[in-house]
Amino acid sequence: MSTREQVSEELLLEQEKVKQNEIVLFNDEVNTFDHVIETLITVCEHTPEQAEQCSLIVHYNGKCTVKTGEYIELEPRCSRLLQAGLSAEIV
Repeated sequence: MSTREQVSEELLLEQEKVKQNEIVLFNDEVNTFDHVIETLITVCEHTPEQAEQCSLIVHYNGKCTVKTGEYIELEPRCSRLLQAGLSAEIV
């Protein structure tokens, strides 16, 4: 095995160790589309188009993954979504 292959294999193994979590946003009957879109733009750093699409997915499917990453990075974002009155959880 070449050094380059070994380094690539080690990097792949390290990437697998980092568990990716998701913030899932759930539909509710309280928040307006505008509020959800503005909150996703602010908290999750979505573009307006991304935020609008996520809000529509949540509306029609009941839930949508709005952000993926390590738990430590997602936890403050999820807290901000909850503080804004949205229904979300990290899975």
